[in-house]
Amino acid sequence: MASEVVVVHANETPPDWWDAAVFLAGPLPRSADVASWNPEAIGHLRKRWDRDGRLVVFTPELREGVLADYTGQIEWEHRGLHDADVILFWVPRDLETMPAFTTNIEFGAWFDSGKIVFGAPASAVKNEYLLHLAESRGVPVADRLDAACGAALDLIGDGSRREGGERSVPLLVWRTDSFQTWYGAQRDAGNVLEGVHLEWTFRVGEHREAVMYWAAHVQVRVTAEDRSKTNEVVISRPDTAQVLLYRPGAALDETVIVLVREFRSPASTPDGFVHELPGGSSREESDPAVQARDEVEEETGLILTAGRLRRIGTRQIAATMSGHRAHLFAAELTESELAWLRAQDAPHGAGDSERTWTEIATYAEIRKQSLVDWSTLGMIAQALGG
Repeated sequence: MASEVVVVHANETPPDWWDAAVFLAGPLPRSADVASWNPEAIGHLRKRWDRDGRLVVFTPELREGVLADYTGQIEWEHRGLHDADVILFWVPRDLETMPAFTTNIEFGAWFDSGKIVFGAPASAVKNEYLLHLAESRGVPVADRLDAACGAALDLIGDGSRREGGERSVPLLVWRTDSFQTWYGAQRDAGNVLEGVHLEWTFRVGEHREAVMYWAAHVQVRVTAEDRSKTNEVVISRPDTAQVLLYRPGAALDETVIVLVREFRSPASTPDGFVHELPGGSSREESDPAVQARDEVEEETGLILTAGRLRRIGTRQIAATMSGHRAHLFAAELTESELAWLRAQDAPHGAGDSERTWTEIATYAEIRKQSLVDWSTLGMIAQALGG
């Protein structure tokens, strides 16, 4: 389709679908004598939006006249701020004509969201703290309005078509494999996403640009039950790959298994450590089998060839809370490999962020001493039983 820009003014109903959405946030004039910056920003966005698809621009200004008060508008603004892919803050603060007190509050609520651009002319006053917060979170910063608009569209890229409840999912989450895996499963089941309120993201990377975890309060139409489910939060992260390294024993309980011990902050175990199968996730590697071998080498020091891995299957880890899945593999060890692993007395891992210690235990010890959590025990049982 052709390129299209739709402007949605204060208290107006947005269209049913879009490919990208920008919310214009910042001080607005309270009298007709003061010029607004919103029309200029809309002009820059119109000129620069050259992708096929629809860009929606939310402006908190009335289509006609000057806003006298916020009666009836606060909820509209909150919804637009949540639904937008990018919030463009332009703060030409003037303590006499546009003091931007409300803007300070909005900026404080969104500066760490991963979806804002901050801009202000060099002549604007009292923006030092906002600028400091923006730069501390890797937020794109500009001192010209056209540059700020360009930075907003850079964050959007080509956009992505969303309609209905999908519009509530900003691009930074919509583009993740973890969201698409969860949402794809819901669609395949015939369910309908009616709305989303993104509660939180945990982002990594040089500029915190990559979403590692996300949590969303969702409203899902459960088609099979003809009802809407509105009281749950979905948490997800990239899928993981786990490997059962084992040496068969005379009986199943005598099978020897390799675990890794690692301090993980959520652990509520007697020693404060997690005891689990070697494994993890990667933003760079999309092949679970390659990822599995990499994790074994990183966490135990053992190098496996591709032919050593047996694929067990893929399942969710904790389906009542998290949408992510584990890809499970197994590899039978030789006696010499097991002896080498037993002799390890130094940690492996990726420096201070990950420090793993090799542990050896029989299947009986793992079960009877509660060495692992339920999900890990289930993976071990599946791999040994399959």
